[in-house]
Amino acid sequence: MADIIAFKKPKPGQKHKGKTLCRHNFHKWVEDKKMGFDVKQGKLITRYRCTRCGATRVKRT
Repeated sequence: MADIIAFKKPKPGQKHKGKTLCRHNFHKWVEDKKMGFDVKQGKLITRYRCTRCGATRVKRT
């Protein structure tokens, strides 16, 4: 006889864990290692990426 594995439907809290914060603009920003250069303004660009949802933002220094 084989072992029977019980499959449970994930609860909504587990299914959307961490995404509700990003939906309300509470991202978890981490600096992306790619450095860029803005040609028009002549400044360096720092890219940030959210670890939860993958959204990106750019900050010129």
